[in-house]
Amino acid sequence: MVAEHDLSIGRATRAVSLSRAAYYRQNVDWAARDREMIQVLNQLVARHHRWGFWKLFDRTRLMGHAWNHKHMYRVYCAMKLNLPRRVKRGLPKRERQPLLVLAQPNASWAMDFMSDALYRGRRFRTLNVLDEGVREGLAIEIDTSLPAARVVRTLEQLAQWRGLPKSIRLDNGPEFIAQVLADWCGEHGIELRFIEPGEPNQNAYIERFNRTFRQEVLNAYLFEDLDQVREISSQWLRVYNEERPHDALGSLPPALYREQVVAAKSSTFELST
Repeated sequence: MVAEHDLSIGRATRAVSLSRAAYYRQNVDWAARDREMIQVLNQLVARHHRWGFWKLFDRTRLMGHAWNHKHMYRVYCAMKLNLPRRVKRGLPKRERQPLLVLAQPNASWAMDFMSDALYRGRRFRTLNVLDEGVREGLAIEIDTSLPAARVVRTLEQLAQWRGLPKSIRLDNGPEFIAQVLADWCGEHGIELRFIEPGEPNQNAYIERFNRTFRQEVLNAYLFEDLDQVREISSQWLRVYNEERPHDALGSLPPALYREQVVAAKSSTFELST
């Protein structure tokens, strides 16, 4: 208005409701002016991403900075730190584990979750446990929720009649990376072998078991309640272990193959002694 219409500064500022002082004020690069404050805030937020403004402000005071809280809040908002911050925990780096197991019981187990729904739409989950060495299904735990504590309880129940494995192969689900499972396995000398994220083929034995269970049970029936799922799954698991021939085991059922392996091992031990 001043340059194009040759108005005076007073008339132009009154026309747009701008104070004359604001007209004469020079633009300031706030990022350069508040560089030190920005660096301190970035460092604090990186370490304490759940802290709000007042905790950050109090911490800067304890660090010896005497910044005004109004000034600091303007910078805080300009950095968009007043918006919700969501930070996901990154998974630790997983090394590729060779899919090699000894052909003997309890050398290595595998665990995985599956999910499905009842006829009325209610969702449920299954925790499947497999002995990789003899391809024997050890447990199919079924419920609407299976937290890490439930996983530990299932393993404790298996230990009473089966013993414990030397290692367990599993993915990076929240129930499997929970500290309660890590502590329990550490106490019992069980190695946890985590597959790489997004690589289910590294847990191929349990994935093959899951596919058979999906085809022959979950996709084959309409379930009315969880008791019905448990009953049918239990019957299927018995048939899978004791009657169903397994190609990788010389067309023997897993339970019969396990008995032969144990018997052969016992005979070898007797001959050596």
